Amino acid sequence: MFSIVIPARYASTRLPGKPLLDIAGKPMIQHVYERAIASSADEVIVATDDQRVLEAVQDFGGEVVLTRADHPSGTDRLNEVAMQRGYASDHILVNVQGDEPLIPVAVIEQVASNMVRSETAGIATLCEAITTVDDLLDPNAVKVVRDCHNMALYFSRAPIPFPRDAVDPAASSAAGQLHEPALEGYMREHAATVGWFRHIGLYAYRCSVLKDFVKWPLAAIEYGEKLEQLRALYNGVNIHCAEAVEPVPAGVDTAQDLARVCALFKKV
Repeated sequence: MFSIVIPARYASTRLPGKPLLDIAGKPMIQHVYERAIASSADEVIVATDDQRVLEAVQDFGGEVVLTRADHPSGTDRLNEVAMQRGYASDHILVNVQGDEPLIPVAVIEQVASNMVRSETAGIATLCEAITTVDDLLDPNAVKVVRDCHNMALYFSRAPIPFPRDAVDPAASSAAGQLHEPALEGYMREHAATVGWFRHIGLYAYRCSVLKDFVKWPLAAIEYGEKLEQLRALYNGVNIHCAEAVEPVPAGVDTAQDLARVCALFKKV
C-alpha cells in the first residue's frame, strides 16, 4: 500500500506556469497524474501552492490539495500532505515530480515495491548506468555510488567513483584533471568493473523519515553539492537505490524540453 504525491509549483523560474503548459491538448500536470493513477497506488494527490493549478486539477477530476507557498523544497510540501492526511509513520509516499509527463508506470511501481521490501531503508530511489563521458562529467547529472546491498553511499555532481587512471599526467593541478580521450577509452574498458550510475529523482519515503527530515538543519555536504538527499545520508538514513527497470525520459525544465516532449506526444 502506498500513496503518490505530485508536487506542482506554478512559479517555476525557468518555465513559469509549468504545470499548466499544454502538451497534446492537456496540461502537463494531467499527463503526470494519468501516469500515476495507472499504478497500483491507493491514492494520487497533486500538492500545489497555486489556485490556478488547483482548479486545473479539479477540472480534469484529479485529487488535489492546496499547500503553503513558502516551502523550501518539494520534500517539505510532501510532508505537509502527510500531516494533513494523518498518515501513519510507516505509510509510504512516492514523490512523482510534476514535470515528468513521460515517467514510466513501471518505475513508480518499482520504487514503491523496493521501499516496502527494504526493512532497513527510510527512502528508496533509482539510478541508471552512465555510458558517456559527457554524462559522467556533467554536474547536472547527479552520480551515485552504492554498496553491495544497493544502499547509497554518496551522491555527487562530481564523477564518482573517480577514474584515477584517466587523469591527464601533464595536468599541473595536484589533484589532476581528467583527460577526456583517455577517459572515453577507460570507460569502455572498465564500465562493467567500476560502474558509473546517474541518480534518477524518483523517491519513496516512509512518513516517519519525512517528519524527521524537515526538522534537520542543512547538512554541510548538502550545502556544497546542493543535493537534498545528502541531508538524509548525513543523518543516518539508509537510501535504497536500485537500477531502474525501464529508461526514464528527462523531465521538462526548459522551453526546449517542452518542445521535445510535445514532439514525442505527436508521434504517439
